[in-house]
Amino acid sequence: MTVNHLLNIADLELHQINKILALSSQSINSLNSPLQGQGVALLFEKPSNRTRHSMEIAVMQLGGYSVYTRGEEIGLDVRESVEDVTKTLCGYHSVIAARVFKHSFVERMAKVSTTPIINMLSDFSHPLQAFADALTMTEHVGALSEITVAWVGDYNNVARSLAEIVLISGGRIQLGCPVGYDASRAEIGRLEALGGSVEQIDNARDAVVGADVVHTDTWISMGQEDESTRRRKIFADFCVTPSLMAGANSDAKFMHCMPAHRGEEVSAQVFDGAASLVFQQGHNRLHSARGVLAYLMGAQ
Repeated sequence: MTVNHLLNIADLELHQINKILALSSQSINSLNSPLQGQGVALLFEKPSNRTRHSMEIAVMQLGGYSVYTRGEEIGLDVRESVEDVTKTLCGYHSVIAARVFKHSFVERMAKVSTTPIINMLSDFSHPLQAFADALTMTEHVGALSEITVAWVGDYNNVARSLAEIVLISGGRIQLGCPVGYDASRAEIGRLEALGGSVEQIDNARDAVVGADVVHTDTWISMGQEDESTRRRKIFADFCVTPSLMAGANSDAKFMHCMPAHRGEEVSAQVFDGAASLVFQQGHNRLHSARGVLAYLMGAQ
């Protein structure tokens, strides 16, 4: 039996991405409650505002029931192995979704699971965020195949998943990352093989030229607090300010996956300004979560 999982955007083909985006845009009633009476396990090694709320409400809207569990309650590979936890939960739930530090955890889950595994975030990728980003850009900017997307800052898990969904869709992405926090040559080669067009630039101003939308993320993610002083110095020229946005297309939009730190990676004028789509983007976490769940449960 083949079980569909969502671990990385790059594991999907274009028709699958388009199907999930289409399901994300459908009305709740038209999806016919594919989780009716079924459970969804939500495992959180890393806490989250948007991920928890969007997933719990999405499960409810599809007729299911979610069980939220903190990482310390299970102790993956401490109290029980990842494999034992997964095999046990398969007997209770129709979907297992995990937000973890190590990407290897969701990979190990997928190898032994008889139910779909959803990566709600790992140190390697963030596919749920990418679907919310793609949905937002499609609604407010244009078809992914026809736009230029700029990423400013650390080439992290969010940047990787964003690049993958843009490139598979035939779009263009310009990565503006500090040296040492950029994508490796091998990673750029991998991205190029997905389609579209990718370019990496070591400064923010050149990276946003011609961009229809500018994305960024916090400079200091959970687990990187001990690097905060050094990162703030290295990323100082990568703050998205009105001046930086002026270098993009005149009608360019701004996006941020949040949580945000005004005055660090983005100025308050940009984050709260007229070009910002950050709250539409955040709200689309719910719709894209519903689309992913519906897809994995076979909704048409």
